[in-house]
Amino acid sequence: MNRSMLRDTQWARIEMLCAGKAKERGVAGRDNRMFVEAVLWVTHTGSPWRNLPKQFGRWHTAYIRAYRWSRKGIWAQMAEALKGDADLAQLFIDSTIVRAHQGAADAQEKRGSKKRLDAAKAD
Repeated sequence: MNRSMLRDTQWARIEMLCAGKAKERGVAGRDNRMFVEAVLWVTHTGSPWRNLPKQFGRWHTAYIRAYRWSRKGIWAQMAEALKGDADLAQLFIDSTIVRAHQGAADAQEKRGSKKRLDAAKAD
């Protein structure tokens, strides 16, 4: 599998932040990198969890684990550890991110406001 979303240097910086280490009891830490890649895939593509490719494991297991990590603040710690890697060479803002007031598209000047403004200037 191609793990192109997370570079080895990035993984080295966040690996110790993962809950459930590979050497600990249980299966949660069996492959933390694969799990992080699964979460990155979902956030990158915007796909629903149910569409998670099988190579990442069961979607529901990944979803529950991502939720638990969120409650524990693990994602915030990882973001803090990786914040220097932000690549802002291309930054896009579109209508899915920036919302306008519902009346902004059909905003019209109030009746008489121009007349009142002209009258105020004349004084």
